[in-house]
Amino acid sequence: MTRIVVDPTRQLGSVDRNVFGGFVEHLGRCIYGGLYEEGSPLSDARGFRGDVLGLLRELRMGVLRWPGGNFVSNYHWADGIGPKDSRPRRPELAWGGEESNRFGTDEFLEYCAELGTEPYICLNMGTGSLEEALAWVEYCNSAGDTAWARRRRDNGHEAPYRVRYWGLGNEMYGEWQVGAVSAEEYVRSATRWARAIKMLDPKAQLVSCGMNGWNDWDRVVIDGMAPLVDYHSLHIYTGSGDYWTNVLQPHQAERAISCARALIERAAYVKKIARPPRLAYDEWNVWFREPVGALEERYNFSDALAVATYLNIFIRNSGWVRMANLAQMVNAIAPIVTTSDTAVAQPIYYPVLLHSQAALDLAADVHVTGRTVSPIGAGHHSRWPHRVADLGPFSLVDAAATTSTDRARLAITLVNRSPDEPEIAEIVLRDLVFDSVAEVRTVTAERGREARVLPDVEGAYLEEGSETPKGATLTLTLPPQSFTVIEVATASQ
Repeated sequence: MTRIVVDPTRQLGSVDRNVFGGFVEHLGRCIYGGLYEEGSPLSDARGFRGDVLGLLRELRMGVLRWPGGNFVSNYHWADGIGPKDSRPRRPELAWGGEESNRFGTDEFLEYCAELGTEPYICLNMGTGSLEEALAWVEYCNSAGDTAWARRRRDNGHEAPYRVRYWGLGNEMYGEWQVGAVSAEEYVRSATRWARAIKMLDPKAQLVSCGMNGWNDWDRVVIDGMAPLVDYHSLHIYTGSGDYWTNVLQPHQAERAISCARALIERAAYVKKIARPPRLAYDEWNVWFREPVGALEERYNFSDALAVATYLNIFIRNSGWVRMANLAQMVNAIAPIVTTSDTAVAQPIYYPVLLHSQAALDLAADVHVTGRTVSPIGAGHHSRWPHRVADLGPFSLVDAAATTSTDRARLAITLVNRSPDEPEIAEIVLRDLVFDSVAEVRTVTAERGREARVLPDVEGAYLEEGSETPKGATLTLTLPPQSFTVIEVATASQ
């Protein structure tokens, strides 16, 4: 049995809806043939696939990052505005191929409006210039009678878009990145960019280009950029054909958050920063099967458990993690797969869906006691170099909890990582009692291949039910390899 003590009065931080964010890049069929397909009977007059829009709307994303990713470091945004048939076709250096520019800034911002999500634009610090970046901000946000604001109006958008989030480059440390630089070079350039962008738009929220959280790149960038930015970005990908490595490797994110937090706190103390930046995990996912090409990964349910664990980690660290963007959303390492006549959800879609639907205002402290596992040895079982054995032993059941501001509602998310055994979970409240029947939703692996819409895309099985608590205690059985969301009312004792 696993005992989970939830203390709604111990607040870990407010939950920012931006932790349920997404990312779409001009990569493979993510944009073209994915969310955007001109001429398709499934698309509207703008080229937006209605079936994809429907699936994405369900996720209630707080923020959507675009256009990259590696793609952005050779992307010149002005190529993607104005009449579509007049836009230039360009070579695409990050992933190979050509870019038609038929989906550009106005299309992206209109897409975000359709989703009801905040846009997050990453700037080109590879082949781009500060002048080009300022023009982009002016085009999107200026209400004045300036050249780029007039160009936006000429293109049919009178009011400013008011884009809040701007990324200062993507993975500028990587040899795969067009225009890669040293950390010191990055800080020199990004300092100029940050100051100029804030002069043009003081409300802009800037994201510095981080690495993994524990690297010297992060140390140098945080020391240099912490006084100037609102977020420091981190990226992480995990995944393995070995079951335990796959479901436990996301805990490396906890190490990254701890290290990056310490670096930011040090910089804030030394530089006397009153409002130090928070963390934006603006790329994260399971990704290991398709390292090149269009990255059309096919996921199984162990991947869904890993994704659920990631989201629990972000909730538990909500005081510092204020944005997280699942990379990516359609076709390329994505929860949604399209063909010319349908769009379907992969197993990783479901923990994102349930987390996003259930999350409340405040993260509450949880303490888990019960069976633990330490199955990962010193050797690596993954294409990714993350070592997590020293972070164990790991609880078999991973848990997070959120409450409403008045603490009258509670949502608990549980991941049973046992491959073959159910686990009894006893949930105990501190200082409160349960005040309603608990609504329970549990997602497990598909039950046979017969229900699949596409033969190579696994599904999942969602079961809804309820449990009756007794006072401050709720007991239920978690199926093996399952993700469970519990929603319930609470009251004072």
